[in-house]
Amino acid sequence: MTTLTSRSNPKIKHIRLLLQQRKERDATGLFVVEGIRHVGEACAAHAQVEYICYAPDVLASDFAQRLVSEQSGLGIPCYAVDRSVFAGLAEKENPQGILAVVRQSRLALEGLSTENFNWGVALVAPQDPGNIGSILRTIDAVGASGLLLLDDPANQKFSADPYHPNAVRASMGAIFWHPLVSTTFASFVHWAQIHGYHIYGTSAHASQDYTAVARYEYPLILLMGSEREGLTPEQSAACDVMLGMPMKGHATSLNLAIATGVMLYSILAKP
Repeated sequence: MTTLTSRSNPKIKHIRLLLQQRKERDATGLFVVEGIRHVGEACAAHAQVEYICYAPDVLASDFAQRLVSEQSGLGIPCYAVDRSVFAGLAEKENPQGILAVVRQSRLALEGLSTENFNWGVALVAPQDPGNIGSILRTIDAVGASGLLLLDDPANQKFSADPYHPNAVRASMGAIFWHPLVSTTFASFVHWAQIHGYHIYGTSAHASQDYTAVARYEYPLILLMGSEREGLTPEQSAACDVMLGMPMKGHATSLNLAIATGVMLYSILAKP
């Protein structure tokens, strides 16, 4: 196996660009997955792994060493990297000594229907990549179908990158197991109408408490607004039902990932 010993090696430089710049991720359709569990999930889900880099002096896990050996045997290029060079790539302290460059799935909304997407979440222009990853993790936990990211170009609102390192890390591997589609709000509404989805939205001003729902109608989309502004009147109008969450203290809202998690578990409890 080839050993990469220079920080100026083209692959090392490219990994650094993929970690730092969305435009590089968008242009190449690639992103970086770091850590034993995350790389393991990518391989288990049969994601399109372009190549793996690992630091032999750091990689102490037997599982990770077998993973490198197995992937190499399957024809995936695996490059040993000098310890200090790898440390310069790692996004977190005490790196586990393995990362992979993976191709983005880039699914189209037209490829989803009630047959493969019975219920899921749609987020309007979320700004925090960590929230995107955390919501994917919760989608996996409740057995929902997947996640839609909705840009709102009319109001110059665009989603954060779901392949940002923070999003990938927060998803804890769920990003490889569930459909993740980026589209516009207008396209989403048209698609939902064609397929007969019931859209449930949330708002601090909604008159109906989410705990009062007796049962949810499927196929179903939970529509959540952006962290700062929530759903606009136009977006709320696209919902079949608007639900509120009681706020008993001084806070006026919940973190987007937490609010989405509360709603997902509520839906799970009332099939």
